[in-house]
Amino acid sequence: MTLTIQRPSASARETVPLKKPQIAAVAIEKAYRKGQMQVPVLHGVDISVSKGEFVSIVGQSGSGKSTLMHLLGLLDTPDVGEVLLDGQRIDDLPARTRDELRNRVFGFVFQFYHLLPELNLVENVLAPLMIRHSVWGYWARRREFQDRAKEIINTVGLGHRLSHRPSELSGGEMQRAAIARSLVARPQILLADEPTGNLDNSTGREILDLLHRLNEQEQLTVLMVTHDQAVAAQAHHIVRLSEGRIERVAHAA
Repeated sequence: MTLTIQRPSASARETVPLKKPQIAAVAIEKAYRKGQMQVPVLHGVDISVSKGEFVSIVGQSGSGKSTLMHLLGLLDTPDVGEVLLDGQRIDDLPARTRDELRNRVFGFVFQFYHLLPELNLVENVLAPLMIRHSVWGYWARRREFQDRAKEIINTVGLGHRLSHRPSELSGGEMQRAAIARSLVARPQILLADEPTGNLDNSTGREILDLLHRLNEQEQLTVLMVTHDQAVAAQAHHIVRLSEGRIERVAHAA
């Protein structure tokens, strides 16, 4: 299902890029308040990513890389600047429309999994579809959705763990479960924040291999935040942040 963004024509931006990016940030600035203090995080950041690209965002702790990903995925809003999806501004849309975009366009993978402990694997993976649909709408299509969830779970190599709860899964299995959950709603863009940060080297490589397969076979756009240079080098492009500014954009080796 395609979500149509309706905007007043008076506020439409007239641009004719050589190649329209799928997702972009334009002159993004962001600061947070701590008591009476204002802490700047991002200073005029510009980034654009085309469909099917695999991009790593790297930088030291505090450089603003996670904040940038949260802004791109509409988990937060910029103080200054714009976030564009297929050339249309999305960061200033009504809250309900932004919620729908997060559910339909973006898939999220975090370092700490965020699986619900009381649900089994299939139920955790189905959560985005449960959120998207009404109770009756979900119930009417539950078999279709369950089949989709099981197919994706098989894709990430967890077909033998369908009824297991998160406490019964290893770290690598929980991250695979989180990836399956992020894919069940068929997103256009996958945002992965330190997806290998809690994993050993071998399991981390397995997760990266999985992300590469999804990128290559499904043409899924992947933006991955990491502090690990070896992990970052697996992407097509590396964006390096330093003190809230883009220091360098390079092709991965």
